[in-house]
Amino acid sequence: MGAVVILYKPDLTEARALLGSLARQVDLVCVIDNSPLSMYSPLTLSEHGNLAFHHYPNNLGIATAQNEGLKQLIEAGCKYALLFDQDSQFETDFVARMTYVFQKTKRQNLKGFAAIGPSLVCAFTQEIVRPRIQTEIERFDDVSSVPQIIASGMMIDLDHLQQVGFKDDSLFIDGVDHEWCWRAREHGFSIGLALNIFMLHRLGDGRRKFAGIPFKVGSPVRLYYQFRNIFILSRRSYVPLYWKLRNFAVMPLRIFANSILLPNRMIRLRFMTRGILDGMRNRSGPLRENAKK
Repeated sequence: MGAVVILYKPDLTEARALLGSLARQVDLVCVIDNSPLSMYSPLTLSEHGNLAFHHYPNNLGIATAQNEGLKQLIEAGCKYALLFDQDSQFETDFVARMTYVFQKTKRQNLKGFAAIGPSLVCAFTQEIVRPRIQTEIERFDDVSSVPQIIASGMMIDLDHLQQVGFKDDSLFIDGVDHEWCWRAREHGFSIGLALNIFMLHRLGDGRRKFAGIPFKVGSPVRLYYQFRNIFILSRRSYVPLYWKLRNFAVMPLRIFANSILLPNRMIRLRFMTRGILDGMRNRSGPLRENAKK
């Protein structure tokens, strides 16, 4: 069992607690730090002999960083891989319980699950996150089949990774986890949600409401990838129709909210506009590469 943790300018106390907890629960932890200046080094993490630390100051993006970690776990002979962001919190028996649920699905001959994830508890509201639109497809004993899960807390069966493929590097960051889940389902696999295992997770940098609709608040540059990748993913046949319709329907509201209600309004508007234009041109990869064009 191995884990991949992606860091980007992390809170050192939170990240150290996460890495320490994981190091005690899995055989190998691959740490990918995308921060321009890393506060970590192999020496600062030397108290854990099963941590492999890698620093990429140019920022590989979430997809490429996860792929780097997954390849290392495969080379190390791991059967399962857990993916984590830096701001997730979980119990000391989290990995054991997730492994038990995953293996239980195999013993019960349920539909082949490519990955399962825990039920999320929002760090801002302390409430369990339950999707309103993309509801469960089928419920079993303690796991339900769902259209997609987020990357943090996702446990992947590495035997299925060769057929599904690695994460999509071209997306760079936003939509990477959902796209992989939809692609896995296109290949005949299921995506599971463990109903009785919970993980505290920070979704975005905050929460705001506009016209009664709650939305996540993130950094201005994330808006570029969010808007651009809506156009990129909408061209793909395996991406659910409800996702395409919902994102295009709320796009005007998101533009208004980010350019009127939030700080750095003009910066946000520029990133959204650039994302829309590059999405229409089907430009992918990191923003810095598209800026050169």
